[in-house]
Amino acid sequence: MRLLPKQGTFFDMFEKQVDMVNDAAHRLADLVTDYKNVDDAAFKLRAMEHDADEVAHTIMNRLNMTFVTPLDREDIHELTCALDDIMDFIESAVDRMALYEVAGPTEEAIKLCGILALATEQTVKAVYGLRDLSKKPGEVREACVAINRLENEGDQANRKALSKLFQMHDNPIEALKWREIYDHIETAIDECEDVADIIESVMLKSS
Repeated sequence: MRLLPKQGTFFDMFEKQVDMVNDAAHRLADLVTDYKNVDDAAFKLRAMEHDADEVAHTIMNRLNMTFVTPLDREDIHELTCALDDIMDFIESAVDRMALYEVAGPTEEAIKLCGILALATEQTVKAVYGLRDLSKKPGEVREACVAINRLENEGDQANRKALSKLFQMHDNPIEALKWREIYDHIETAIDECEDVADIIESVMLKSS
């Protein structure tokens, strides 16, 4: 058991985890922009999700083996789970596109995926700021505010997307497919806001 590990250890793993999440979000945005090789994209995202799970498990194991941690233990646990959830929902969205053999993306899907990619970019900034939180609190807070704004945009975009689906009286099966996919994307955006909330809580504790 390491009572006093290197302080950077957890931050290294958080940064690795959030980089993987951001990469996955941009792969999803690229897929709906240039919709081809969906099965291949789903396979790669599944592998990325598995790798991200390994990072999350490593963090949890390290948390259980460490007495002194750079952040409160519950904050480390919640942050790890929230980042892992973002990855899970991204992978699920692509998986459903492949599983349901979706012919092509909707304008609403492209919009939602774009918002998600922007949200994960800001999530990267917020997570990277944890390492030197006392030096750049303004930048971290700015990233958290941006995530909250993007989450609101995601909610609005999702509402409009669902409204259009309810008008697809001639193709209810297709509407059901997209409703589930939209839900996964929008929930991934919500999880970005959860990360921002956790980081803002950490900032309050350290102030």
